[in-house]
Amino acid sequence: MRFTSLVVELIRARPRLVVWIVVLAQAGLWLILPMLLYPSPPGDLATVLAFGREYQVGTWLGPPLAFWLADIAFRAAGNNMFGVYLLAQACAVVTFWVYYQLARAIVGGQQAVLAVLLSLTVVAFSSPGVEFGPLVLARPLWALLLLHSWQLIGQNRRNAWFAWSIEAGLLLLTTSAAPGILLLLAGFAVATVRGRRVLMSLDPLYALLVIAVLVLPYLIWLLRADALAMPPWPAISDLGARVLQWGGLLIGLALAMSAIVLLAILNSGWFARNAGEAPIIYRPPVDPLARDFVYFFAIAPALLGSFLAGLFNFDHVVGGAGVALLMSGLAVIVATGDLIHLRRQRMLRTVWAAAVAAPAVAVIATAFVLPWTGAAEVPTALPAKAIAHFFGDNFERRTNQRLRAVAGDPQLASFIAMSAGRPHLLLDATPERTPWLSAAKFSETGGVVVWRASDTSGTPPPEIAQRFPGLVPEVPRAFEWMVNGRQPLLRVGWAIVRPKAP
Repeated sequence: MRFTSLVVELIRARPRLVVWIVVLAQAGLWLILPMLLYPSPPGDLATVLAFGREYQVGTWLGPPLAFWLADIAFRAAGNNMFGVYLLAQACAVVTFWVYYQLARAIVGGQQAVLAVLLSLTVVAFSSPGVEFGPLVLARPLWALLLLHSWQLIGQNRRNAWFAWSIEAGLLLLTTSAAPGILLLLAGFAVATVRGRRVLMSLDPLYALLVIAVLVLPYLIWLLRADALAMPPWPAISDLGARVLQWGGLLIGLALAMSAIVLLAILNSGWFARNAGEAPIIYRPPVDPLARDFVYFFAIAPALLGSFLAGLFNFDHVVGGAGVALLMSGLAVIVATGDLIHLRRQRMLRTVWAAAVAAPAVAVIATAFVLPWTGAAEVPTALPAKAIAHFFGDNFERRTNQRLRAVAGDPQLASFIAMSAGRPHLLLDATPERTPWLSAAKFSETGGVVVWRASDTSGTPPPEIAQRFPGLVPEVPRAFEWMVNGRQPLLRVGWAIVRPKAP
């Protein structure tokens, strides 16, 4: 006890408790911060809610499950973003708890805690996890698939087939990258002797039947919408730029897990003093197949996902960084050895806490400091609730009808689509992406058209005026930012399309 901290003893005696404490603490942090600092939803979350409100079997954004769940959570919280943020953090908690179960089956409970602690420092699991959508929902499903795949291949537990098939079907209903992810699992099974033995039974056929039943409606939609085509292959002249983009994505993944590398270096024995006094976290020897399993799924999703993203010019890793880097912490633990010496305990705790808190500090600085240091717009500082309330209330007072549809600037329109009446969103520049509402239907039901106003006259942009002939603009409405700083007020031009008489 002289050289061992209470934290180390807690890891040895109560590993599950440590996992629950750190996972719930991080989830609570990223539940509170958005509620306090995000007047508008981050990223494309408002669009996710607008599409989820329609309950389409499929859209141009991909499979429907994440959009449906986002809308259900939003409505359950009384049309409040708290429900969606809570759903996102529930996904994080499930992901890491299942991840701990997988790590415990491979390296034991004590070292499994260290794997969870390392993975918590990956940037993809902090602020990006707030933006609920297909990439966030795919994380717990991927963790469950890995756990049950190991139970099937490594532990020969045939009763895991049913759960595996359900999770595979739900993943196919969550992200368009699911077929490639499942092919990685199938490829590992085929490449190993024990994996081939598992596949030589009738259980995989029953699993395929369950998956087919789950995804059949979405598959029918894909066939009818002719959406099964592959993205266009790049031209020969573009290959150089695509390779650079692939390299940039790989560098981004490496930076996202830089805290793991730093902690491993600080804990190394290169410059350690009194190495014999360092406490030891022990594990039984790791199965060689388990070692291959961990290394394969720590490397293959990152390499394949970044390569496909670079090849087809995507802005993020296919499948998401959370899926690509989920096994990184466990891979480091497996590579370390059966005995892990915890050297420089105080420094390790400090660096770990700083790595977990750094994204939160960055979010706070972005919200309060950036508006004073430059004219760059903070996307989450837009007053979404005030915008939605103003235009919904004005339309109802002027027409004596609730607002049924909104069009114009996609970002502003998606905010208004979150108002209490939940009007339909029309992407008038690309109406094929919102098939539930056409321009002709919009002119019948009426609605609000909004745009960014550059002056006090409120003249609509030429493209909006062309798509909505006869538009009579109102006086632009000015909104304050959460922190105004040096930014001018947000001016929103708008016009009402009055509903036609029945």
